[in-house]
Amino acid sequence: MTDFMQIITERRSVRKYEEKEIPNEILNELLKAVQWAPSWANTQCWEIIVIKDKDIRHKMQDTITPKNPCSKAIVAAPVLIAFCGKLKQAGYYKENATTKFGDWFMYDLGLATQNLCLAAQSFGLGTVIAGSFDHAKAKEILKLPEGYEVVTLVPIGYPDGNTKPPKRRDIDNFIHHDVF
Repeated sequence: MTDFMQIITERRSVRKYEEKEIPNEILNELLKAVQWAPSWANTQCWEIIVIKDKDIRHKMQDTITPKNPCSKAIVAAPVLIAFCGKLKQAGYYKENATTKFGDWFMYDLGLATQNLCLAAQSFGLGTVIAGSFDHAKAKEILKLPEGYEVVTLVPIGYPDGNTKPPKRRDIDNFIHHDVF
């Protein structure tokens, strides 16, 4: 297994973190991973908010859907990343959607989020991707302007303990050759 495949297969959703700060040099490398994520026509429609302020993280915790297991991680991790997307940029040409799926920002932010999570894993950091929260309230807390949306929240920190790998579907259960 290559080092990269090991990073992919060992990445887990981490919800418990040590009380240990992330060095700025490492955080900058994670943000570089976002910078180099592929995007529709290189539109790079993401805006990233790095949240270290504990009061803001507590406010963001209040946006998390009840019983969401990520709730405690929002505050426990030393850094919370809010992935925000600029609307009507990715997937658009001359202000018109170019595919039946319309705005491509969710896809592009998914790629950027994955890059960040894999880069974090390569530095021994854990992440969890939180998508179930009150997006309107989060947008207000983070003071996003019109035309932007908060898509996902990603706590990052040093894992406190190990997590077991989730069961994965066998390749034979999802691969199709030539046609469905």
